[in-house]
Amino acid sequence: MKPDIYIYIFVMAAVTYLIRMLPLTLIRKEIKNTTIRSFLYYVPYVTLAVMTFPAILSETGSLWSAWAALLTGAGLAWKGKSLLQVAVTSCLVVFLLELFLV
Repeated sequence: MKPDIYIYIFVMAAVTYLIRMLPLTLIRKEIKNTTIRSFLYYVPYVTLAVMTFPAILSETGSLWSAWAALLTGAGLAWKGKSLLQVAVTSCLVVFLLELFLV
């Protein structure tokens, strides 16, 4: 193992710690700016979408079944169905289309 690996681990740990610690120490009062508040409100949703969307399109055997499940899930979510209903229905769509396409 190279001796530089310990430097890399230390730098990674320091950066991770600073990212979590600095907002807690620098921002002590309530954020009143509506632009910053709305930005911080949507960060978890955007992060989840960025991690999930590529996986939806690349983890099935066919791009057609992936798009069908994505559109089905988006439509059900738009209509206000629960997360369980959206997930189960999207999985069923992929299963049935993969069954008939392959």
